[in-house]
Amino acid sequence: MSMDSHIRREGRAGRITLTRPKALNALTYDMCLDIAKALEDWRDDPNVDLLILDGQGDKAFCAGGDIAEMYRTGAHGDYAYGRQFWHDEYRMNAALAEYPKPVVSLMQGFTMGGGVGLGGHASHRIVGDSSRISMPECGIGFVPDVGGSCLLARAPGRLGEYLGLTAARMGPGDAIHAGFADAFVPEDAWPQLIATLEQSGDITAISAASRPAPESTLAGHQSRIDTLFSTDTLADLVAALRQDSSTFAAETLKAMMRSSPLSMALTLEMLRRLRSGPLTVRDALALEYRVSWRIMEHGDFLEGIRAAIIDKDRNPNWRHNIDGVPADEVSQMLQPLGADVLSFDGKD
Repeated sequence: MSMDSHIRREGRAGRITLTRPKALNALTYDMCLDIAKALEDWRDDPNVDLLILDGQGDKAFCAGGDIAEMYRTGAHGDYAYGRQFWHDEYRMNAALAEYPKPVVSLMQGFTMGGGVGLGGHASHRIVGDSSRISMPECGIGFVPDVGGSCLLARAPGRLGEYLGLTAARMGPGDAIHAGFADAFVPEDAWPQLIATLEQSGDITAISAASRPAPESTLAGHQSRIDTLFSTDTLADLVAALRQDSSTFAAETLKAMMRSSPLSMALTLEMLRRLRSGPLTVRDALALEYRVSWRIMEHGDFLEGIRAAIIDKDRNPNWRHNIDGVPADEVSQMLQPLGADVLSFDGKD
């Protein structure tokens, strides 16, 4: 078992605590495997009534995946490690989303990317005053993954497009409005809530501890977001933002200019496809994996990581400009994978 997570049983609860506070509890491959094993071990354990996911430190529940090793291997033309990481992580995300017992996540501070894949798929998602939740993948040449595309597609109106393309950070009220969280509990009440859940195994303790959520800023922008993001292509969206004279539109376009145009075009198409179907987490993960499998070789992912965490120059050289993403490249990245398809039956 990895030293980066503390997995144990406390009373009636299975406990999973991420223990990399200096790394903002970023998720490693070994942590994914350990969590997946714990989920399997506790599934039919009569002594475990519910699960609790939390993270050490006050800065982050989980600020994403540990992508440095993906860059190291991918930069040398070895894409197998990244593909295996995503393969196993996505299966763990599905197991969380479909878990037969209540799963409680406590998402303080930064909850980003891979952290959303953990906390965002729990059945009972708790936020506090410090919570800042986002899907920032387009900024590193990737796409919203770990089942995050499912949450974005389910968000009210066109809020999913806005959150996916701008990497906007949601406070607690925003997260509940967008469907990324369920309840607001003041963080100083979390230790007592955890103790009560451990002792009783009674999930209704969350309702007793919950308080009215802070106001959602995003809710106030919902109408404008729905209007601006009602387009199907990145080019049309950019044109709409440029034609809108509001400060909100200008700030939105400025945020998007930092992201990979290919990644943003892919995100728009992924959300369009997901909304046209039954919209299950498995559908989302399988679609995301088509991109994950190809992204290092044919996308902007390696360049985005280089600019963000390797050289840290914050000056990525994206493959396309924001006005010129070829539709055929988007289509090719989303083609079925044939024998490499992500499955959930445990046989691959």
